[in-house]
Amino acid sequence: MHLDVLDLRNFYYRTQLGRVAQRAIRDQVVKLWPPMSAQTVAGFGFAVPLLRPYLAEARRVIGLMPGPQGVMPWPAGMENVSVLCEETLWPLATGYVDRLMLMHGLETSDNPAAVLDEANRVLGPGGRALFIVPNRAGLWARRDGTPFGFGRPYSGSQLEAQLKKHGFTPERSMTSLFAPPSDSRFWLKTSGFWEGFGRALPWLAGGVLMVEASKQVYAPTRGGLGAVVRRPLRVLEGVGAAVPSPQTSQPQRRAASPAMVEST
Repeated sequence: MHLDVLDLRNFYYRTQLGRVAQRAIRDQVVKLWPPMSAQTVAGFGFAVPLLRPYLAEARRVIGLMPGPQGVMPWPAGMENVSVLCEETLWPLATGYVDRLMLMHGLETSDNPAAVLDEANRVLGPGGRALFIVPNRAGLWARRDGTPFGFGRPYSGSQLEAQLKKHGFTPERSMTSLFAPPSDSRFWLKTSGFWEGFGRALPWLAGGVLMVEASKQVYAPTRGGLGAVVRRPLRVLEGVGAAVPSPQTSQPQRRAASPAMVEST
């Protein structure tokens, strides 16, 4: 079940805890994918808090919001780039996207397999997708007061197995949100310290799991007659090739002498 877009907006833009979560995840995303020109960047679910660093450099930025969630205009004070769409039918051409982010779109979907198929379709060759989901081993998935407490949390192996089934190759994974999901002033003030501390300890579980994946592109198969006839007959081989000419110079017989003729 998708969350309401108003609840998501209020959490990320009107609460201190939401701004802490937004900053921690976005910093990690920018570290993975520095803004580059001439690229199309899209986000599905409620990924718009992560798209702002790409507005200036990217060729195009698109925020896809599923119908059950609802849509809001974004970014504020600028030309709108958010679109309301069916969660399994995105208004994008096949292979159109260079960078794709999914946040609050996979774990809350009633049909996650179709969402992954659609993500694979719109991603171009050489493109990358970033899947951001609640971490099953983290604290944030255990509290209903944040958007990460809803839907299906994943472990790293579970998410990577799903991605492989739908044509993705996991490249690298990491976790984020190491500060507790608390509104306490102490935890909010020290959130930056806990993020740095958690990233230095790979075994520490963060509240959010992030998996970067590439699209599998298969080499084209050989077409034509050679693909049908694996062992063609060699009947016509050699036709039209140069044929060696017969030898024209023959050894001449020695003429008989007159004495020999008379003796006979």
